[in-house]
Formats: sequence, structure tokens, C-alpha cells
Amino acid sequence: MTRSRCLSALLALFTLAVAFLVAPSPAAAAANFTSTGVNQNGGNCLDLPGGSTTNGTQLRAFSCGSGANQNFGFIPVSGSNDTYTITTQSGQCLDVHGASTADDAAVIQWPCHGGANQQWRLAPVSVSGTDRTFNLVSVGSGKCVTPSGGSSASNTDLVQLPCATANGRVWRLPGFTGGGTGTKTYTNPLSQQGPDPWLTYYDGFYYLATTTWNSTVTMRKSSTLAGLATATDQVIFNLSRPNGAGTMWAPEFHLLDGPNGKRWYFYYTAGREPYDLGTQRIHVLESAGLDPMGPYTFKADLLDPTQDNTWELDPSILQLNGKLYLLGTFYNGSQPMFIRPLSNPWTASGTRRVLSTPTYGWETVGGAVNEGGEVLQRNGKTFIIYSASHCSTPDYKLGMLTYNGGDPLSSSSWVKSPNPVFQRSNANGVYGPGHNGFFKSPDGTEDWMVYHANNSASGGCDMNRSTRAQKFTWNADGTPNFGTPVATGVPLTAPSGE
Repeated sequence: MTRSRCLSALLALFTLAVAFLVAPSPAAAAANFTSTGVNQNGGNCLDLPGGSTTNGTQLRAFSCGSGANQNFGFIPVSGSNDTYTITTQSGQCLDVHGASTADDAAVIQWPCHGGANQQWRLAPVSVSGTDRTFNLVSVGSGKCVTPSGGSSASNTDLVQLPCATANGRVWRLPGFTGGGTGTKTYTNPLSQQGPDPWLTYYDGFYYLATTTWNSTVTMRKSSTLAGLATATDQVIFNLSRPNGAGTMWAPEFHLLDGPNGKRWYFYYTAGREPYDLGTQRIHVLESAGLDPMGPYTFKADLLDPTQDNTWELDPSILQLNGKLYLLGTFYNGSQPMFIRPLSNPWTASGTRRVLSTPTYGWETVGGAVNEGGEVLQRNGKTFIIYSASHCSTPDYKLGMLTYNGGDPLSSSSWVKSPNPVFQRSNANGVYGPGHNGFFKSPDGTEDWMVYHANNSASGGCDMNRSTRAQKFTWNADGTPNFGTPVATGVPLTAPSGE
């Protein structure tokens, strides 16, 4: 062996030894436990009819008793702190019939095989006056165990339906021992149908709004990132003429100074007529107080004072050098981003100026598009992370502008990076990642991004784009490093401070 090869081998061994010494201890596994399951809508218990040993027997909600047919074993899935297989009296496993993802698919017992339709995530749900309450979420479908129709009646068959915090979806597990003692985790997606997401952590809760593509504005709320996946979308505003009659999309909400102190300003795009894309404009709501979920009242149409001649989309807010600006995109043959000065959160003080035009090849796949500009600021540096190429392609991706000083309204004050900063990962099955936002971990020490993506290269610009989140880091030169989009279903460490 040559001297250089010997040195290389020694260095490799040293690196491995150091990695072993500094590697964190693995998270402690969740503990096995046995419990009844008490439905919080009617007080009936999870029940195996007659203690049946027959494959395919459908479980039910039944008056609580003391029989073994109402006691279930919870066995942690390896590598998870919140996911279990659930065994019945006969030794079979709780199972979604046929691995179905459809509403009302039967919840049955079936010989254990470890498939995703036999794995159940315990998603905590806060219920006043009690404890150890959960949604039982199928890993295979993302839906929850519930009595058929959400019924409170005894002897009701169990099925899966979209998760909620009411209507029979919540179960108390009195035997729950507290689960794992290690690091909390979550998995993507956070919303199965969640295009154009905006996510904020505020005063102990995560708040998520996404495109609805109808006349409602909705938001979901959870104390944990993982909990967003099963939280209920609550309607916080209904659109009607003249504040946009339909096709609500690209929502964002920002806590800004107003005449009555700080308020949440909720920006969105909507057509002046239902489903009329040509009349898409930017509008803004104002909250009555400091609750991100409102109540809200309509505040203004955020129209350009001199160039209201094309649709405008994807509103966002830039605060820089003590001034306020609106970011967005419009159409002039291609789709550039614009910037417009604001005198307050709902009033323009000047006309739009072109901020960035799609010029690189990677910005023009399927259409020349720069849109969805989002502000990222750290250590005196200001970046705008934007989406490029057309959302109908798997090559929808993120680019970056860097502020280099001067007038923010001038495109010459911004430098465009020549390469994308976040893009598809064929290996991880993530396509068209874009339309992102940023948020801080609960303790303020970590930076996180939220974005939407498709699960296949044939996915397009529809409601099937799902909401994902992941932590990002920073390069030595002060620029963000977003890494590679992570596959869905992979357990990830939850934000610090949860």
C-alpha cells in the first residue's frame, strides 16, 4: 500500500471513530401497552364482536364492558415514536380492508403482516376535562377510525373517514403509557390536498392555510407539526362579490402594524367572478385581534393604482429599510414577478415595478414563469425565494434573488442566482416542489420551510399537490441551503421546542 493510500485509510478510520463518538443516542422506542378505546362521541368502546377469531370481522363501537374483546394490544412500529400495530383478542391486527384509501372502508381484523394499512399513528387531540385522547390515523390512507357516519349509537360498525377532532374521530386510550421518550417526529405530507401553503408558528400553535379553489378561506391549527396532518380545516371567511367570488388561492397571513396596533392581514388571490381566471386579483382581510384564525373582515382589493389591466397572483409582503412592499406576479407575455410600494398593509402607494423576469432555461420549462416570491431575512441579508417554470411540469422549482442594497423597487438592486436552489428529487419521489414559505421552530433556534409538491412526474397544478415541511440550514457565505426534498412517509425530527 502506498503512503498516500495508508493516510487515506487512517483518515477514514479516524472520521468513522469521531462520528461514532459524537453521534446522538437513538431515540427511545415507544412502549407496548394494552388499552380499551373509548369513543368520545357516545362513550362506546372499540369492540371485536363476540371475540371473533374469523379473518375479516369488522370491528364496532359498542357499549363498554369488561370483556377481553374490548382490550387491544398496542405494539410500536420499529423506528417510530407514535405509530403502532393494534392487536385484537384473537391475535390478529386492526386492518383497513383491502388497504383501501376510500372513505367508509371497513376497519377489520386480519392476520398481521406489517403493511401500512395495519399501522396506526396516535395523533394527540386535546379534549377539555380528560386526557390520553387521540385520532387513530391509518398510515396507509391518512384517514381515521370512526363509527360509521360518526354515529354515537352502540353497535355501530367502524370505518375510516377523513380525520377531525369531532364526529366520532377521537378515542380515549386510558392504558396509554406516554409513548416514546425520545425525539418527537412527524411525517410529510401535512395536508394531502394542500397547494400553495403558508405556515406560521405563533403563540404555541402552528397555523396552516392552503389554496381551496372555491369561495371559502380555511385554516387549520395544531400544537405540533405532526398534528397538522389530522387537524380540521376551519372556514374563517366566505368570499362573495366584490371581494372575489371564487377560486381562492395562494393565501398568506402576516402580523403587521395597523391603525389599531398589530393585526393579522390575510392576503389571497380570487376571481372577481367565480372560476374566471382572467379576473384574478389580490385582496386582503384584516383580523379583529391577534388570533390568526380571526375573525376577519374584508379590508380592500389590493389593485395596482395605474396598471389594473392584467390579473395579479401570489401576494406576499416584504419589509425592508422601514418600508412595506407587496410582491406578486402578473402576465405580460411571460410571467414576471413584481414589487409595489405600500403605504399601509392594504393600500398601494405606487404602481408595480418588474422585479424579476424568467430568463434561464430552468425558469421556462412549460412556460416562462417567476412567481410566489417569499422573503427570507437573516443577519442583515434579504433574499426572495421564488417559484420558476410552469406548475404543470415536474420541473417547477425554487430560485433565489439576493438584495445588494439600493432601491428595492429597482430590479438592479437584486441579484438572481444562476441555478435553482430547490428542485425535484426522482430518488425520493418528489416532483414540482415549489410555492414555499418560511417559519421558525417554537424555540426560535431553527429555520423551516413549507412547500407543496407532487408524488409523480405526471402531477400538475391541481388540488392533489400536498403540503410538506422540512428544516433547512445555512451556508458559510450566509445563503440558505435547502437541501433535497424528503420523501413522504419518512419520520423526521419535529421542530425544536415542541
